[in-house]
Amino acid sequence: MEKKSSIDFKLLKRVLREALPYKSLFLVAFSFAILLAVLTTVRPYLIKVMVDDYIFQYDLQGMTRILILVLGVLILNSIIQYLFIYDINLLGQSVIRDLRIKVFNHINSRKLRYFDTTPIGKSTTRVINDIETINSIFTQGVITIISDLLTVFTVLTIMFVTSWRLSLIIMVTMPILVYATYIFKEKVKASYTIVRNKIAEMNAFLQERISGMRIVQAFGAEGREMQTFKSINRSYTKANLDSIFYYAIFFPVVEIISALSLGLMVWWGAKSSLQGLVSPGMLVAFPIYLNMLYRPIRMLADKFNTLQMGLIAAERVFDVLDNNEEIENNGSFKTDRLKGKVEFKAVDFAYDDKNYVLNDVTFDLEPNQTLAIVGSTGSGKSTIINLLSRFYEINGGQILIDGQDIKSYELSALRSKMAVVLQDVFLFSGTILENITLRNPAIEEETVIEAAKMIGAHEFIERLPGAYSYAVQERGATLSMGQRQLVSFVRALVYDPNILILDEATSSIDPESEEIIQYAIEKLIAKRTSIVIAHRLSTIRNADRVLVMDRGRIVENGNYDELLKIEDGYFKKLHDMQFLATK
Repeated sequence: MEKKSSIDFKLLKRVLREALPYKSLFLVAFSFAILLAVLTTVRPYLIKVMVDDYIFQYDLQGMTRILILVLGVLILNSIIQYLFIYDINLLGQSVIRDLRIKVFNHINSRKLRYFDTTPIGKSTTRVINDIETINSIFTQGVITIISDLLTVFTVLTIMFVTSWRLSLIIMVTMPILVYATYIFKEKVKASYTIVRNKIAEMNAFLQERISGMRIVQAFGAEGREMQTFKSINRSYTKANLDSIFYYAIFFPVVEIISALSLGLMVWWGAKSSLQGLVSPGMLVAFPIYLNMLYRPIRMLADKFNTLQMGLIAAERVFDVLDNNEEIENNGSFKTDRLKGKVEFKAVDFAYDDKNYVLNDVTFDLEPNQTLAIVGSTGSGKSTIINLLSRFYEINGGQILIDGQDIKSYELSALRSKMAVVLQDVFLFSGTILENITLRNPAIEEETVIEAAKMIGAHEFIERLPGAYSYAVQERGATLSMGQRQLVSFVRALVYDPNILILDEATSSIDPESEEIIQYAIEKLIAKRTSIVIAHRLSTIRNADRVLVMDRGRIVENGNYDELLKIEDGYFKKLHDMQFLATK
């Protein structure tokens, strides 16, 4: 990330727009900031009055009254301080709560290409870490900076009104403080930028390695991955230590400058007091004013850096929100039920708009028929079903369902009539029932049980502790591959799709489970249009038609028996390789 030299006010304005629904909280916080600036300066002024007008006049009764007044101001100041802190934190949490939902919904609608090119850890960092950092713009940034600036200007005004001579003496060291503050701000800002980048890098690394731990351990790569992690961790630690180093230098420097100002004030003030130019009360009040002046100035540098880091995080979050790579949903056509006729007409497609993975793909599928697609890895089989589901937009040609271009369908209405069963079944943390219904309240448990019995999954689910309430671990780690596949079949069936897509749903199943899975597939595809991508040719024996793909083109098209009769045909070679290997 390129380092910026100043606050990006355009970006800040955009962040503040997110707070518009809570402008009343913002106005209340601003009002409290004004009150705090005034009340902060009242206390030392009252102490000055108490010293000059009551203590030196031996007025015990008057001193008691003003002491009670000072105590009352202190209590009122504490109450307003509490309300101010609570209000700005409520404002910040309200904004980031809404923003987190906004970003999550936005990510949900991205093209699959976004997820193909964006590490999961990076997206996680944006939704959690970066949005939490935006909170600091409200809790430690804009409003608190305004509050501190108001305090500084109020204190300076009171100081000059009280004694312009003492104020000028104190201001002698101010240029040194301003310069030190500027250097500190720039150094810490640079180190914080590196810290944020390292956090994103670490999150992405951990997400990938934890998700792929089986591969890491299977290939004995733990040591190498640990060394890589140590390197990332060292860089992250160094960035944090750099920022701590600047803090360790800056705060003692401020203390030295503050002590120098105090020394100058006492030296000149004591001499002036003897000459009658400065009252004893001023000598008591001005050290308090000095502390009130230096404390916010000292904190302002840190708060400006916090604001800058919040804006850097906001820029990253807005980059996600500004990513408009989503499937256009301009269609309006809806229907209660699809007949299921599918047509591909000269379809071309490239994931990167350059290297085409489908070339001139043309075929049609009649309602309630089953189409099997076979071919080597990378031939374009899965791409066909991705395009049919409108996960990607085609580069050329046309895809029709029931004679309608799929772009004319309302997207959610189209996808609600389809179901996809993938080779790599993804199960979420939750119960078996929740994984089947995907928390859809319209699907009742009785419907799920009926579908599970039809598929042949009810028996194994009932054996699980808690049956349909069994808590599935992340990605279904406690279930076998066959069990996960059966759960995904039940999920597809309860949604009652008009078009069913099976993407190599049996390729990872052991021979003992294959018979159960094959029975489930037969139940699923009955009386509905089905597209089956198959690795095992034995599973597509009853398909109405078979497409044979090679390098993005259809090289053969026919039923199972017809394709076997083609001498030196691609399908026959695949068939002979598989069945000869099993003999």
